[in-house]
Amino acid sequence: MTSAHQPITWFVTGASRGLGAHWVKAALDRGDRVAATSRSISTLDHLVETYGDRALPLQLDVSDAAAVDQAVRTAEERFGGIDVLVNNAGHALMGAVEEVSPEQARAQYDVNFFGPLWTSRAVLPGMRARGNGRIIQVSSYGGLVAYPTMGLYHSSKWALEAMSQALAGEVAGHGIHVTLVEPLTFATDLGTSAPAVKPMPVYDGVRAALMAGMQDSPFVTGDPAATADALLAIADAPNPPLRVLFGSNGIKTLRAEYDRRIDELEKWDHISQLAQGDAVPE
Repeated sequence: MTSAHQPITWFVTGASRGLGAHWVKAALDRGDRVAATSRSISTLDHLVETYGDRALPLQLDVSDAAAVDQAVRTAEERFGGIDVLVNNAGHALMGAVEEVSPEQARAQYDVNFFGPLWTSRAVLPGMRARGNGRIIQVSSYGGLVAYPTMGLYHSSKWALEAMSQALAGEVAGHGIHVTLVEPLTFATDLGTSAPAVKPMPVYDGVRAALMAGMQDSPFVTGDPAATADALLAIADAPNPPLRVLFGSNGIKTLRAEYDRRIDELEKWDHISQLAQGDAVPE
């Protein structure tokens, strides 16, 4: 016989649509409390109508560090603390490196990297004081690989991966767990909110090759609603992983990717040794 679920408090960014909306609903449906944020608070009004004071809608631009601090304080004052932070807000900028404007590049990092950085920093004092907490960073399969014409999006997720892995080691002694969730392919509107780049014809062939390759992708588009049970399982796990893929067939593809990296490093190891110089490692 299992014990009754003890309600916990969530702080979820990007809560009004896509995966975030499913996760907020799942947490509230099981009796938890949720501070749900969105750039447009009107998209969250239905939460209070359905769940009452267990839902706290907050208007938030995650790129604004001061606003993030205030939103976290508001949630902590309302609920007494935050048990689980889910950094879900993000968008996917599509375009070759040369096609992306400086403003677009900065906006991509403001949301996908600096947003999670500011929210993670904001919740840490409270979690550390209580001796427990969960930080769930929504990365991507694109945080582990990098494809042409997606360099800025992928690099923002690579940066999130590195920061989060370092953070996990820094806070483990305080009872705080960090997990990188890496979704594969799901039917969401991730790319629709990103600004459009001005395409350069010189990269049309690269784009066409990428699209052709996607036709042979082993990934099958997943059901966004099904990710809710997976996220709850991660939040409830006594010892959650640092990384977890959401979706099937990712491991096989990643194994091939990492094998290629090691093979290339070994092939060019003579250059590594050349760079070492005369100094012989002990």
